[in-house]
Amino acid sequence: MSVSRPSGRSSVTPPTLADVAERAGVSRQTVSNAVNNPDLLREDTLSRVQQAIAELGYLPNRAARNLRTRASHLIGLPIKAAEEGTANALMDRFVHSLVDSSREAGYHVLLFSGTRTGKAVDELPAYDDLLRSTAVDAFVVTDTYLGNPQAEWLDQRRAPFVAFGRPWNDPDARHPWVDVDGAAGTEMATTHLIERGHTRIAWIGWRKDSLLGEERRAGWSRAMRSRDIPTSGLASRVEDTVSSGREASAVLLDEAHPSAFVCASDTLAMGVLHTLAERGLSAGHDIAVTGFDDSQVAQTVPPGLTSVRQPLEDVAVEVVKALEGLLGAPPTVHPGVLLTPRLVVRGSS
Repeated sequence: MSVSRPSGRSSVTPPTLADVAERAGVSRQTVSNAVNNPDLLREDTLSRVQQAIAELGYLPNRAARNLRTRASHLIGLPIKAAEEGTANALMDRFVHSLVDSSREAGYHVLLFSGTRTGKAVDELPAYDDLLRSTAVDAFVVTDTYLGNPQAEWLDQRRAPFVAFGRPWNDPDARHPWVDVDGAAGTEMATTHLIERGHTRIAWIGWRKDSLLGEERRAGWSRAMRSRDIPTSGLASRVEDTVSSGREASAVLLDEAHPSAFVCASDTLAMGVLHTLAERGLSAGHDIAVTGFDDSQVAQTVPPGLTSVRQPLEDVAVEVVKALEGLLGAPPTVHPGVLLTPRLVVRGSS
């Protein structure tokens, strides 16, 4: 018994390179050149092939192209679990923004984690595995704090990477990076409180060995001193946990009697809100509070936490631009980019 075959290509079958060649009236090699080496084609031929690609919805065979170019079109990004006792969801926003920006540039993000030993997490073996297997084309490094070995390790192996964060411990570093001006953010928050009439503005930040924390502290100090407002006895350095923010704010309220708090993170600001609630004080009415990062907690906790919002969507765009430069032919290294955050004012201030 014969079976009649439908004419034309089935609607469920993805279009092939041959389909595009037939639609555009060119050879298969011409279509391949249009996808991989468009500079080889005349403008009118390239335009005709691109129109056929668009009409058919053709997607090049990425796996075959990877075999030819030895490129995976994957970007490796280390990911950590959210820490208990914190309100930090910064990486979640950044990851989603990076995925979107990478996809538009023709890349995908490969998430990976390190090996946990006790409380420490060693990510270098995972970097090494991915590098040896050529599973990714480049990396995005997100931990650039003092003493972190990732950037130096990758640099020694000439592995392309872009850092979200400045090279704090290596001012002569040549790798591309993108960061947010933390001092500008805390200066905005402090200036906002001063303009609201506050002069006893306390700072709760991170330990002195955190260069990021010290940068954010500098913004608070700069805003206060530019208006000749004293800062003596109004600063505290602690771990980045809600309980630390609670304890530090309790001590400052008893000893320094501030009318407002500027915090290095939303996590610390949440600790302050706990202290105020325990003492029957109202945030925004009795004591003003600002945080940093504009987490989801800041957006939902009553009466709404005023917080410095990092432009993570713009960070992701700049990171991808830098990656495209590194992976270009010839590769180019983009200079560091420092972006300015903005203050989101809510009921707590």
